[in-house]
Amino acid sequence: MSQTLTFRAILGPEGLETDRAVDIDDAGTITAVRPGGAPFTGFLAIPGMPNAHSHVFQRALAGRGERAVGADSFWTWREEMYRLANTLEPGELYHIGRHAYAEMLRAGFTHVVEFHYLHHLRDGTRGAEMTDAVLRASADAGLSITLLPVLYLTSGLDGAPPSDRQRRFAHESVDEFLDAVSRTPRAGGVAPHSLRAVPATALGELVEGVDGLLGRTAPIHIHVSEQQAEVSECVERFGRSPIDLLGRAVELSPRWHLVHATHATPDERRSIRDAAAGVVLCPATEAYLGDGVFEAREHLMDGGHAAIGTDSNVRISAIEELRTLEYGQRLRDRARARLATPAGIGGPLWSWLAAGGARAAGAAIGAIEPGRRADLVVLREDSDTLAGHDAETALDAWLVGGSDRDIEAVYTAGRRAVERGIGRDDAGVRHAFARVLREIWSRG
Repeated sequence: MSQTLTFRAILGPEGLETDRAVDIDDAGTITAVRPGGAPFTGFLAIPGMPNAHSHVFQRALAGRGERAVGADSFWTWREEMYRLANTLEPGELYHIGRHAYAEMLRAGFTHVVEFHYLHHLRDGTRGAEMTDAVLRASADAGLSITLLPVLYLTSGLDGAPPSDRQRRFAHESVDEFLDAVSRTPRAGGVAPHSLRAVPATALGELVEGVDGLLGRTAPIHIHVSEQQAEVSECVERFGRSPIDLLGRAVELSPRWHLVHATHATPDERRSIRDAAAGVVLCPATEAYLGDGVFEAREHLMDGGHAAIGTDSNVRISAIEELRTLEYGQRLRDRARARLATPAGIGGPLWSWLAAGGARAAGAAIGAIEPGRRADLVVLREDSDTLAGHDAETALDAWLVGGSDRDIEAVYTAGRRAVERGIGRDDAGVRHAFARVLREIWSRG
């Protein structure tokens, strides 16, 4: 049924607006934002944050592989990831996903873009069971999803076939992959995994097929320039960096979203902006894996599009992703307020990344305005972090020192899905998740 929510302030497309009423129709879409007054539904409402990059199964890796084993790096972590990927059953993936998606909602994420490459059964048999587990988990958690089936053809830039450890990810050809996409419910776009996994020469065929299946604006995401070793190998083999190689293989455009792009050069970042393509930054995971720090200040201040994602899901928190992004810039530059504007930092940065997340998801979300889905995060006026703050400074205080505990409620499509950190059947979901993790890691 239609409803109206009233707030002392909202973060609108142009910044803070006070005393606002948000009208929502039966479908959960915002129909109007207008002046409103007491009694208020809540203190400060901001757009729900899209999570633009998730590998949900990796939530089970948190706390694993943290012992010193010599020259530890992304590549040694990847071995732990393969170990996990090759043991999971569909029912186990469901419980991991159900728990992680509930965590996302509690943390202020109201939509997830799932970069889904754990396609097949343990022996490589084709089937929909793993995909169905992910879709069922998101539905049961109440979190809307853009599913990106991932193409994986090769094991490296040398074009070698996938290894046995990658059998659950791989397809035999672009045609086989496109056939699978055509039978995948709710596929909202696709993702060539990386130039290690999809040769640049195969990208044109992929794009042509996606245009026919999903339309010419369907999002396409790709991991690129995440690791310095990847960049060096690509230059040695092809005489070009990964982003240069990608840009010569396909025409970058607003549908393209480059995940990480950590080691993009100034010229490459300019080419991304000129094409109105997006970058998807995963600051917590990029720190966790030791990837490096993307030049976000230059990119955003020069009009670039960006979104955030939780990637490995080692820590799920929208506000911590923003804080890690900002603090990474400060540490690199040895200066403060790197992503701030004259209006502050919390509000502008949240708005930029929510808008970028909507583009990455291909969905009408990411803003409190008519025509968008009524996905809202409402902050607590009485939290320790926001004590003594009004709406003008609350988001700055939240970014530099707050946490998920400062969230009063989360709405998805106008439905109050989380109340002070409590969602649907949280205790039962947590119990099932813990049981599955014990079973998985006891297998040796």
